Amino acid sequence: MEAPTIIVCIKAIPDPEGPRSAFELRCEEKKVVPVGIPPVINPYDENALEVAVTLKEHWGGKVIAVNMSEKASTPVLKKALSVGADELILLEDPLFKASDLTSASTATILAAAIQKIGEYDLVLTGRHAADWDSGQVGLLIAEILHIPGINLAQKVVLRDNAVTVERLKRQGYEVLVASTPALITVSSEAGDLRLPTLKAIQGARKKPVTVWRAADLEIEEASVRMRNIVLLRPPSAAKRNCAFIDGDSAYEKGENLALKLRADRVI
Repeated sequence: MEAPTIIVCIKAIPDPEGPRSAFELRCEEKKVVPVGIPPVINPYDENALEVAVTLKEHWGGKVIAVNMSEKASTPVLKKALSVGADELILLEDPLFKASDLTSASTATILAAAIQKIGEYDLVLTGRHAADWDSGQVGLLIAEILHIPGINLAQKVVLRDNAVTVERLKRQGYEVLVASTPALITVSSEAGDLRLPTLKAIQGARKKPVTVWRAADLEIEEASVRMRNIVLLRPPSAAKRNCAFIDGDSAYEKGENLALKLRADRVI
C-alpha cells in the first residue's frame, strides 16, 4: 500500500496520578479545579500515538497529531513530535474550552479539523479521556465524517485500503475489518508510548506547530454547546469501622481473617 497519513487526536489533561487532595471542589461554580497539578497527554491518547508511530515505522507515511483546547499546553503536546509524529496542529480558540464542551461539540470541532487536513487513511483516538471518562468523542467523529468506526482496539494492522483490528472480549478476542479511511479508538492493551530520546526532545522543541482558530474551521459560536452540570456536591463521608484480627501466629491470624471475610460475605 502507499505510505499512509495517520491522524491522532490527543488531549492534555491534569495528571491522573496527581493526589486527590489537589482537586478543589467548587460546588457553587459546578467545577472541579486541579490545583498545582501539571498537564499531561491523556494516557489513552498515548496508546493511540504509539500505534500510529508503529504503523509509520512499518509503512512510512506521516503522523499528524491534533489537539483542541482554549489555550494549548504546547510544551506538553510537543511530546507527540518527540516520539515520532511529523506535525502538530493546535485547535486553539476561546470557544474550544474542552472541559466545558459536550462530547458532540468536541467531535464536531475535531472532525472539521480532520476535513481541513484533507486526505487521510486512519484516524486514531484513545478509548476515552482520563478526566471525563465519557468515551464518546471518537465514534462521534466517525459518524460526522461518515467513515467506519471501531472502538477498543488492542491491535491495529493496515493493509491495502483496509484496516484489521483486534479487540478483547470476555473470552478471547475478536477480529474486525473495515475499509479505509476509518477511525479506531485504541485501548490500553495496545501498549505504552515509547520514551523519547534526549535528542528527539530537543528537536521537538524547535519544530513549528500549526494553529487553527474557530474561523479557520468555520466553527460558529452557535454550533458549540456547553455541558449542563445540574448539581455538584461532595460525596457523603463514609463511615468505616476498624477491626483487629487476633491470633497467636501469622497463620492463625490469616485463617481468622479469612473466616471473618467469609462471614461478612466478602469472599
